[in-house]
Amino acid sequence: GKAEQAFSRQAQLYDTTIGWRFVNAAMEKAYGIDSMPETAENVAEQFGVSRADQDAFAVRSQQRAAAAQASGRLAREIVPVSIAQRKGEPRRVEHDEHPRGDTTLEMLQRLPTPFRQGGSITAGNASGVNDGACALLLASPAQAARFGLRARGRVVAMATAGVEPRIMGIGPVPATRKVLERANLSLADMDVIELNEAFAAQGLAVLRELGLADDDPRVNPNGGAIALGHPLGMSGARLVTTALTELELRGGRYALCTMCIGVGQGIAMIIERV
Repeated sequence: GKAEQAFSRQAQLYDTTIGWRFVNAAMEKAYGIDSMPETAENVAEQFGVSRADQDAFAVRSQQRAAAAQASGRLAREIVPVSIAQRKGEPRRVEHDEHPRGDTTLEMLQRLPTPFRQGGSITAGNASGVNDGACALLLASPAQAARFGLRARGRVVAMATAGVEPRIMGIGPVPATRKVLERANLSLADMDVIELNEAFAAQGLAVLRELGLADDDPRVNPNGGAIALGHPLGMSGARLVTTALTELELRGGRYALCTMCIGVGQGIAMIIERV
């Protein structure tokens, strides 16, 4: 935990897998220290997102990811990695392991809600904590020309916004409104929307607050984090990579990438295919 004074001997331990890493006593007093699943429960309750709708959203994510994997769509943005083995040939890793294409609504309905009695968040309608890596190169037009690089996209605008930590999952709403205003664009102009699915509850709450349908075909057309997983520190780059690839395949122009941030923020970016 965060020490209250310099050279403190205080030693507090917290489970940081799905919660706060360094707890600030002042923040705890002002806002509480809800874990990520608890914030999703708060969002579900405050914005009226039912367990049934969350499970349906999760199944849709799994189905879309499975279809994208089977068609080779996901392979377009994956660099195979060879892993040396103690014996035999190196193992080639070229497919995401997290998607569960055989997921059904009935399977999800049987899962418990471990984070709150009478709650709605389960392991099936939340993103998985897994490993991943993604690399993007950001450059000015002048530097791209200097090194003979062909740009795939242009950053049109970016925005961040703050929300109550207890409902951090709603962060993409004000961030999206802010970035659209900065870019002088609307959601109708977006050909692709990549919304990080930290939880089905927050994903649905964001879509509804923005006036989008639960199953809008522009949103996460190849599945989202519920199916693909949510490698912390990599998900944002993955959203941009996926959005750019999808714009190229569709011949679209604009994409919105947005995600929530723990402790009460949202971030959004609009990119343009070039």
